[in-house]
Amino acid sequence: MPRDNSIKSVLIIGSGPIVIGQACEFDYSGSQAARSLREEGIKVILINSNPATIMTDPMMADRVYLLPLNVDSIEKILTENQIDAVLPTMGGQTALNLCKEADELGIWEKYNCRLIGVDVAAIDTAEDREKFRQLMVKIGMAVAPSRVANSVLEGKEFAQQIGFPLVIRPSFTLGGSGGGFVHSKDELDEALNRGLTASPMHEVLVEKAVLGWKEYELELLRDQADNVVIICTVENVDPMGIHTGDSITVAPAMTLSDTAFQEMRNKAILMMRSLGNFSGGCNVQFAQNPETEELIAVEINPRVSRSSALASKATGYPIAKVASKLAIGYNLDELKNQITQTTSAYFEPALDYVIVKVPRWNFDKFKGGNDTLGLQMKSVGEVMAIGRSFTEALQKACQSLENDALGLGYYGKSLMRSSELIEYIKTPKWDRIFRIKDALMQGVTVKTIAQATGIDRWFLFQIQKICDLEKQLSKYTIETLPEELLKEAKKNGFGDEQISRIMRNCTEEQVYEKRKALGITRVYKMVDTCSAEFEAKTPYFYSTFE
Repeated sequence: MPRDNSIKSVLIIGSGPIVIGQACEFDYSGSQAARSLREEGIKVILINSNPATIMTDPMMADRVYLLPLNVDSIEKILTENQIDAVLPTMGGQTALNLCKEADELGIWEKYNCRLIGVDVAAIDTAEDREKFRQLMVKIGMAVAPSRVANSVLEGKEFAQQIGFPLVIRPSFTLGGSGGGFVHSKDELDEALNRGLTASPMHEVLVEKAVLGWKEYELELLRDQADNVVIICTVENVDPMGIHTGDSITVAPAMTLSDTAFQEMRNKAILMMRSLGNFSGGCNVQFAQNPETEELIAVEINPRVSRSSALASKATGYPIAKVASKLAIGYNLDELKNQITQTTSAYFEPALDYVIVKVPRWNFDKFKGGNDTLGLQMKSVGEVMAIGRSFTEALQKACQSLENDALGLGYYGKSLMRSSELIEYIKTPKWDRIFRIKDALMQGVTVKTIAQATGIDRWFLFQIQKICDLEKQLSKYTIETLPEELLKEAKKNGFGDEQISRIMRNCTEEQVYEKRKALGITRVYKMVDTCSAEFEAKTPYFYSTFE
């Protein structure tokens, strides 16, 4: 079905100020959406209260409103402009909540403005924890035992029935705001009060915690003909219990069996189709029991999310751009793949590289702040690295954090003994990945660390590989360093300065000159979404040593 020609102008709602726990990924999506719609000759009106964004640049939209994100501002824009449709899926939870509020007040109906990319029923179902639970039960999806509470007393009654640990999840909040774990009776009252206060509906879900289970996220797109594609499967290195925005994540999923992956795909598609009859993007989260591969649904977001922005960059597939075109009526097979420009957008990207995302925190600026990671997102941004292997991508990401880390090394900074490290890594903190490496360097076993952290052993064996290479490097001087070992170190993401620190008595320049003399130089590989099956017209590249 071609585009809906009755849509001549569209209002895009932004996500408001950049705050801790909500980085600027929605600016990336909003900018893509504005460009995508203007390509179709549609007039774009944009509202965002934050002027420090690319989407509010006058070049991006036909008209930009720097106004507070509230119903009064929306009504002002609708009276001043003839707007046919509103696209609220590019501004995160902020935009969805505002869209829902305007709908309840009859604003969209009053000004004859349609909702595209999502419908209010889908927002309601996805964000209202009880409605989501009921829908999952109806379609046969397993969920953790849970119940909705609108008061502290209700929450306490249910907590007594299912026991601890529990998760408190407020309805209609972003970045896990107001949520948290409860391990004992003493913490329950405070956690319930905090969650109820954070929720605009004064409603929380009290849920049995599946701590230690693995966490996965799938990015989906659907068109009006009910075609669904899975753009990316992201695996959290950290187990359940840490907000996705605070987790180190990897794409494609590394430790997923093919049978579990196929089951996850089928269930994600079923969940998206059951949510309503809208065209656009969607993000589904699952928890998986590492022992039995049992799956439970955690949540579904009928919008472009921070993970969608990551998946876009990771795969080269412009999710927000395509989602905008689907929202105005196109089907996936009618759109061109932006990278190859010969195949259609109705395909699933294939990756021949590994993506690692590491969040960036700024706890040093907030003295006395709690630096333990949990359900409420605390990061202020993130870095993403591309490599030929997990070890290379992880070390590249760590080098980019601007916190004095050289790859996965924080050289000369760890003074803890192995027994202290084992205790330290039991609690998720911003530097846990570095401390895991320190523990492995001191001879702590992968099995011990897996039990302490709940992190899959595959990831820990990869970090062990980095440690083994480091120990090998420390045995040599720059003069005696074997060519093969230097080549292997570069393939696994070791930087020149990192190698010089490990070997001591040599400089970064000496390492650089040595590898240049040996012909160990960067090559550039292509991100083309299809593993070179078709020629790419607009690819981007990453450097590696091969």
